[in-house]
Amino acid sequence: MAVKLRLKRMGAKKRPFYRIVAADSRSPRDGRFIENIGTYNPITEPATVKIDEQLALKWLKDGAIPTDTVRALFKQTGILAKFHEYKNSKGEK
Repeated sequence: MAVKLRLKRMGAKKRPFYRIVAADSRSPRDGRFIENIGTYNPITEPATVKIDEQLALKWLKDGAIPTDTVRALFKQTGILAKFHEYKNSKGEK
């Protein structure tokens, strides 16, 4: 089972709100998911991003693949840098 970290669209028409979820890559965009990792609200100024860092790192370590947008959000919040740090320190041992 290939797991992806992606956005699940919520909210009303013309007022999008997203949940960042870990989901099977075969499931629909707004369908079944495994775990909720955080939220992203592009409507607020500036955009609001809340991510559970421990869960995100756990899924990245387990091999989940983030979509381009989720990767950008992880980069913005610093989670991607922590993951690369972990990956590089693991290789040195």
